Amino acid sequence: MTEPRPIDLAQWPRREHFEHYRQRTQCSYEITVDVDVTAFVEAVRGSDATTYASQIWAIATVVNRHPEFRMQLLDDGSPAVWDVVHPMFTVFHPETETFSALVVSYDDDFRRFHAAARRTIDEYRDDVRMFPQDDRPRNVFDVSTFPRTSFTGFALHVRDGYDHLLPIITLGRYRTVGERTVVPLALQVNHAAADGFHASRLVTELEALFAEPTWLR
Repeated sequence: MTEPRPIDLAQWPRREHFEHYRQRTQCSYEITVDVDVTAFVEAVRGSDATTYASQIWAIATVVNRHPEFRMQLLDDGSPAVWDVVHPMFTVFHPETETFSALVVSYDDDFRRFHAAARRTIDEYRDDVRMFPQDDRPRNVFDVSTFPRTSFTGFALHVRDGYDHLLPIITLGRYRTVGERTVVPLALQVNHAAADGFHASRLVTELEALFAEPTWLR
């Protein structure tokens, strides 16, 4: 579907919450968590998959499971839901110390997505424009990474961002905690779209995907 589906407000359990956080208390929130990726790291080392493309697929898979993370406002300010959202992720250019934001269509088949991501990264490897793709869709959510830095807190301040309902996710550098490997993950959520329960579920389901990485095969 090329357009988001309007939500039936009369039947929507979160109507009151949505209206409260749109009309009275506009706000977003960020959480930063350590996600256990011990099994995932070991599985990637034993496969031909790349870490970043695999991380992006896992994130996009969990995001697409839940309508609260596929929401967008219509022109009249009412809420709607995309059938699918695609990850837009950053790729660094060391020669210019800048990045490009690339979109790859989400595919629930990991191997097909991974191949498409590799092709896209290779195609635009030397194109240092911030948005080199001319056909970017509207139904995208943002993923970025701090591959050289691990962090315990992260906040993104978006001017006029209260109309942005899709999640924004930032990854950091792996670090070792005891015998486990963790990756810091920052999740920014518009409170009109999702509550703490929904954010916690996303993190829990993502960690479960990383804990059972049989999909890498």
